[in-house]
Amino acid sequence: MGLPLFPPGGDPGPNFAALIRTTPVGRAPVAGAAGPGGPGLGPRGPVAPPSAPAVAHGTTVVALRYADGVVMAGDRRATEGNVIAHRAMEKVFPADRHSAVAIAGAAGPAVEMVKLFQTQLEHYEKVEGVALSLEGKANQLGQMVREHLPMAMQGLVVVPLFAGYDLRLGQGRIFTYDVTGGHFEEADHAATGSGGRDARTTIKLGWRADLPRDEAIELAVRALYEAADEDSATGGPDAVRGIYPTVATITEQGFQRLEQAEVAERFAAVVATAPDSAPAEERPL
Repeated sequence: MGLPLFPPGGDPGPNFAALIRTTPVGRAPVAGAAGPGGPGLGPRGPVAPPSAPAVAHGTTVVALRYADGVVMAGDRRATEGNVIAHRAMEKVFPADRHSAVAIAGAAGPAVEMVKLFQTQLEHYEKVEGVALSLEGKANQLGQMVREHLPMAMQGLVVVPLFAGYDLRLGQGRIFTYDVTGGHFEEADHAATGSGGRDARTTIKLGWRADLPRDEAIELAVRALYEAADEDSATGGPDAVRGIYPTVATITEQGFQRLEQAEVAERFAAVVATAPDSAPAEERPL
């Protein structure tokens, strides 16, 4: 198989999505795309919009800086309206060696966006010979969210959370996004999803500069626990099924996912210190 050849000015360079669009697969028509008469029109006139299918949604993810980098965590529940669609969905993924992305919103498009993002970063590094800077990665993800805007306007919203360890600055950094692809760097911590408000409040009350690893992990776990206590779409620890939220750290050594046994131990400590876990006679009035 030979290398692909491009006309002058048509080389997609390190852009993997642009490369795919030059192939027959990338040029294939998409079901539901605009017809000859424009959006929503078929060859013989208007096409009735299909009924909205049930779509699984991921819920709450958090990230916070600590002394060695960033802790990122996400619950495991996905919902379809008021129904639990999945109890053990993964929402925290490594983007490359020193960055990670967590997803909230429509689960299917979000997971596909993460896969494309991972491939894009790998493709860039192979073509250019160097890894993309952390700001470049954040910009690239923002472009993907912006390209997803037409689907977001139809209700399939994807709102990722991006974090990584900046080797140049020697510190962890966190970026949040809106549905238009706008991205904003958060100084210390962030949370998004249906339980994001409660998780964010919990982190705000417990965060301080240069948190050690163990305390940072416990704070992230506590934030998800409190969010699950207030938001029905956020899944808390499920000791019966052995399902616990995903927790990972991103440091100078790279992305590392915590073992479920350690996460379960952290949750046990949080539950043991929760006010409603004490005997009734010992609870504060």
